[in-house]
Amino acid sequence: MIFLTHPEVVIDPAVPVPEWPLSATGRRRMDWFGEAMARRPVTAVWSSDERKALDGAEILSARLNIPHRIDPHLGENGRSSTGYVAPPEFWEIVEAFFSRPDESIRGWETARAAQARIVDAIDHLIGAESTMGDIVVVSHGGVGRLLTAHLQAVEIGREDQPAHPGGGCWIEFERKTRRIVCGWQAIPDLPA
Repeated sequence: MIFLTHPEVVIDPAVPVPEWPLSATGRRRMDWFGEAMARRPVTAVWSSDERKALDGAEILSARLNIPHRIDPHLGENGRSSTGYVAPPEFWEIVEAFFSRPDESIRGWETARAAQARIVDAIDHLIGAESTMGDIVVVSHGGVGRLLTAHLQAVEIGREDQPAHPGGGCWIEFERKTRRIVCGWQAIPDLPA
């Protein structure tokens, strides 16, 4: 099972964050990932219902000619209370989110609640997925970190982090045991 964080997006403060699409760079990186996955027995692609994850999953689904299923519970931590927040303030809020997992930081979903949601969603889709090959989940960096903490059996904020600041990182774990078999790796940066 592969959990992939979407790569770079078009950041537009005038557009709600869940509606941001992948950028040209993000699309190139997803094309590369699709090519790499073509050598593996991938039989299903799942994603959240946020545009950036949908874009990535649609690229994979088309490239691999396999179904794409959507589960809104695979979405990023709920942060509609603030909408877009520009860096560096955004990163300060993110740090507080991970360091105080039981508190709602500025109205955001708590890290603990988001972790429970993403773990339940992964467990549900593994149970619901009838294909026996690899499953690729296209989701988001924040919930990817929370899932990693669960898989590593460490406290939130102590987990390994995705390997690329722009997203487009994946981790692989066994479907049955949930044991991590490959830590975070980044889709390469590709020239335009």
